[in-house]
Amino acid sequence: MDIGRAAPVPEDLIARAPKVLLHDHLDGGLRPATVLDLAREADYRDLPAHDPESLATWFAEAAYSGSLERYLETFRHTVGVTQTASALTRVARECAEDLAHDGVVYAEVRFAPELHLSLGLTEREVIEAVLAGFEEGARLAAESGHGIRVGLLLTAMRTATHSRQIAELAVEYRDRGVVGFDIAGAEAGFPPTRHLDAFEYLRKENAHFTIHAGEAFGLPSIWEAIQWCGADRLGHGVRIVDDIEVLPDGSAHLGRLAAYVRDQRIPLEMCPSSNVQTGAAPSIAAHPIGLLRRLGFRVTVNTDNRLMSGTSMTREMHLLSEAFGYGLDDLQWFTVNAMKSAFLPFDERLELINERIKPGYAEARAEFARRLSQGQEPSHGDS
Repeated sequence: MDIGRAAPVPEDLIARAPKVLLHDHLDGGLRPATVLDLAREADYRDLPAHDPESLATWFAEAAYSGSLERYLETFRHTVGVTQTASALTRVARECAEDLAHDGVVYAEVRFAPELHLSLGLTEREVIEAVLAGFEEGARLAAESGHGIRVGLLLTAMRTATHSRQIAELAVEYRDRGVVGFDIAGAEAGFPPTRHLDAFEYLRKENAHFTIHAGEAFGLPSIWEAIQWCGADRLGHGVRIVDDIEVLPDGSAHLGRLAAYVRDQRIPLEMCPSSNVQTGAAPSIAAHPIGLLRRLGFRVTVNTDNRLMSGTSMTREMHLLSEAFGYGLDDLQWFTVNAMKSAFLPFDERLELINERIKPGYAEARAEFARRLSQGQEPSHGDS
């Protein structure tokens, strides 16, 4: 048996393997117990549940709506309890620790500073509080043997008019932990071209940016994000399959946009569980990631919102391993894709690939081979 193709991969092996995360929202990844703590501290009384288990269940059920707009409503609570510097630092610290303990060696976490100003913080104070939390979390994770690097993406809301200001802050802080820029929020009726001023500024400053596109809205959103705005990566991009025709013999014909995305190696930040929740995909097994991986698009695997989706990088990869028969070779392919696409200097990306990712997957293959030699066959219930 080719050990790199054996599937499904046991979940505990995936947990130990190095992973890279490019699309994760800070305000979508809070621990339920932390939400409750921060609500008490802030006298925030709108939470729909008052114990960690019930609150986690509520977030998952409320997010599983089939609608991006309804999904986004859940953030009212996580944003509502993170309006102070101490709350933001705590959430960022816990984010770094949680990702590191899930085997993530590099992460880019995004959030919108403009959503955390209701108690008087300035946008710079908000950014600095989050950066301080990431630094502290990475230090604590390293002390426990789980090294991680975390970069911050500053997000502007596409429904607002502050994108140029946020873009300028991304450039101002790019040597202090901010690695890029993003726009997010409801797609329909709010095309990325509304923010051309921000994107033109970023390009002139040689800054990196990704754009949420092709999740709730189709090909025009992707086309504008790439051809008008110049996005380095596509947040989700799942609707690119609308430009792909699968023929009866299993071969595929790519339209001009899909062909361009593949040929130019534009990274797709895919978030399988989240896409199922918002209706962008009918199920994990029917998620377009299977087709796009087969056709050689630069696909990456991501969590989007760990609280709302009740997920982790380990869980996302395990679901894909079960649904598509992905082995460790496939999981390494996704991971290297993500590291190649990270907003880090080339030499730093290469070092992480050669020093952390490849050796980590070699260890996972050796362990999997040992288990199989002892008769521990992979099974869909293996965890």
